[in-house]
Amino acid sequence: MKMIMQLGTLTCPSCLTKIEKAVANHDGVESVKVLFNASKVKADFDPEVTTTDELTKVVTGLGYEVEAVKVK
Repeated sequence: MKMIMQLGTLTCPSCLTKIEKAVANHDGVESVKVLFNASKVKADFDPEVTTTDELTKVVTGLGYEVEAVKVK
């Protein structure tokens, strides 16, 4: 399943690395890419292992604001 998470504005490139590592290390995540200029996280995940709510908690736990989540 694919997820696109819209974040509040990212202020530095190190934010990108921090978010990508945290989401990638979560069980069930197959791939993740953070688009710095668009402030978006794109991830492919196994819905039998994790949920968008769990992935949102990973990102908010790092101190970032999640404005919207879309699933495709």
